Amino acid sequence: MLALIGAYLLGAVPSAVWIGKLFYGTDVREHGSGNAGATNTFRVLGKKAGIPVLLLDILKGFGAVSLVWIAGDYRPHTNDFIEMQLALGVAAVLGHVFPVYAGFRGGKGIATLFGVIMALHPQACLLATLVFLAVFLTTHYVSLGSMCAALAFPFIVALGFPGKAFPPMVIFSVMVTVLVLITHQKNIERLLKKQESKIRLVKRAEKEEVEEA
Repeated sequence: MLALIGAYLLGAVPSAVWIGKLFYGTDVREHGSGNAGATNTFRVLGKKAGIPVLLLDILKGFGAVSLVWIAGDYRPHTNDFIEMQLALGVAAVLGHVFPVYAGFRGGKGIATLFGVIMALHPQACLLATLVFLAVFLTTHYVSLGSMCAALAFPFIVALGFPGKAFPPMVIFSVMVTVLVLITHQKNIERLLKKQESKIRLVKRAEKEEVEEA
């Protein structure tokens, strides 16, 4: 129980809010999309603030799952071990979305979820990241890349690594897909209306735009 509370408190660290207020005198939740996440930080404060926020949010998820080693006497790679990892990861994501340190107004939890997946299944995480990059580099839509990676994730877990396809992990992978699709409803609407903004790795003459991830 203490480990779960610790995972929540770790996930609840509002890196976007604290960095914005401490170094820029700005609460990112009052600007842009209103989310306390890496994407909105990039939009409102730029790369110098966005990159540290992104890395910290990923580390929160990874660190929370790693608490399994002190959570109890679990044997690695057993169902009990994986279920505890999943519980810790979910607690961290809930912490990011509903941070106790910042009035329970957080972000979407995608970067923190990425850190959770990195800790749970690094091989599947790598393949899902490749899917994201392939779609993003082709279309320049971060949101579309994120959703395609999320849609591919359950298949990667269940079919790409059958030796690691524990039932709790497969169920979690499906939950990841559902969560990403739910949190990207507005992006889906903009994509259908061809109103979603693009991100290009190579800057053009026009002003660089940042979209909701």
